[in-house]
Amino acid sequence: MTEVRLVPFRWWHIDDVLPIEADLFGAEQWSAGMFWSELANGHHYRVAVDEDGAVLGYAGLAGVPPDEVWVQNIAVRREAQRRGVGRALLEDLLAEAARRETRSTLLEVAVDNAAAQRLYATYGFEPVGVRRGYYQPSNTDALVMRRDAEPTGDGPHDNG
Repeated sequence: MTEVRLVPFRWWHIDDVLPIEADLFGAEQWSAGMFWSELANGHHYRVAVDEDGAVLGYAGLAGVPPDEVWVQNIAVRREAQRRGVGRALLEDLLAEAARRETRSTLLEVAVDNAAAQRLYATYGFEPVGVRRGYYQPSNTDALVMRRDAEPTGDGPHDNG
């Protein structure tokens, strides 16, 4: 397996992620401007790179801690899928949510993306709703999934 490193997503990665967006999401892909906006707003974004620095995938987290954060996207280049890249990216986002002491982490996933739903379920995400016609222009529904933080045991009401 290729060595994978997670590094902060910077503006110079945008040109590398756009072809991945186009391949995976087609007409529903994010634009360069959308990524610029996410970075400008200081959201937590990472790229997964191989030993040569080639981008294999990327993921982002945004929100308003301590209440909730949202997984904005997780995408892995097709030829790098099923090699743990997506898991590494998701684990990084969840670690950041925990670092921020966020109560809930939420995401939207296409209702027809069973593989991603299974991955999220293994990390404790549960379905909480459906957004009808969320993905445009395909009009595909999005399943909303939520993962609540583990109690830390150090709060005023956690001492039994």
